[in-house]
This record gives sequence, structure tokens and C-alpha cells, in this order.
Amino acid sequence: KPSGGRRGSRRRKGPEAKPNVVLIHGFAAEGNVTFQFNFGVLVSRYNVYIPDLLFFGKSSTTDSADRSPEFQARCVAAALARLGVARCDVVGFSYGGMVAFKLAEARPDLVRSLAVSGSVVAMTDAVNRETMERLGAGSSAELLMPETLQGLKALFSVSMYRKMWFPDRMYKDYLK
Repeated sequence: KPSGGRRGSRRRKGPEAKPNVVLIHGFAAEGNVTFQFNFGVLVSRYNVYIPDLLFFGKSSTTDSADRSPEFQARCVAAALARLGVARCDVVGFSYGGMVAFKLAEARPDLVRSLAVSGSVVAMTDAVNRETMERLGAGSSAELLMPETLQGLKALFSVSMYRKMWFPDRMYKDYLK
């Protein structure tokens, strides 16, 4: 026990006092939408980072049209480096899980732990073919980047735990 000090008085203050957690969203929505019910309870104990992956939300680039999990992982790592994050725990959902796996693989010095839900480690041709046949889609691009109201309804039907009704207007706005 330090002399004259209170118990716990040596606590660090500031952002370095809390562990960093990175929440990586899936393909169907941006980060804040995916994790809207989670980050409120996390911010008191963690520094929470919720990046929009490139080409989601309002993020874009003219440097590359690459949308692979490897590319997204490099972008997330670069963003975290710019923010001064040296070590973090990563949570990935769906497509974000694949990005999280690639981030951990490429940067084990950065990723302390992973929590992944609703994802595969990597989308192989065999996994992709079997999944697309089961879902009645010709390709993952057709399923994940729908251009029609019917295609968007199909995506939502397979991406939600419980079937929910939305007005067609909402789907049309989402497509835009």
C-alpha cells in the first residue's frame, strides 16, 4: 500500500486508461446502424471505434475499387494507426467478421482478441457457390449489392434473425 495514498489513486486518466475496441460492421449497413444498440453500453469502459468500411456510409476512395476483406483490413489498420491505436480488441459482424479475421492475420501486433458473429473465416469459391445456390442468387454481388426492390427484400430476408416488415418506400430509399 503506497504511503499516504488512497487505494486506487494511481489510476491512469485519459483515453489510454481504457482498452480499445473496434466494431466492424457487416455488408448490409454502416457501422453506427449495425452497432447502435451496443456502443452506448461500451463507451464507459472502452475507447470505441466504429469505422465505416470503404464504400459504406459516406466513405469512398478513388485510389482503388477493391472491396475485398484484405483491402478493408488494411484500411482499418491505417485508420487506427492515424488515430494512435496501437492495440485493440476487434468485434466483427458478418462481412465485418471476414475483415476482422484478415486484420488479425495481417496485424497480430495490433489485434489483441477477436469476437466474430455470423461470419466465415474466408469466403472460398466452394462456400460462395453453395451459399448462393441455397439463397437462390447467381452471385454474391447479386445478393449483397441488389439493384432492385425484389433483390433488396431478398437480402433483408436472409440477413435478419426475425422477419420484419418494412414499407416499400424504406427499401427504395435504401437502394438510393
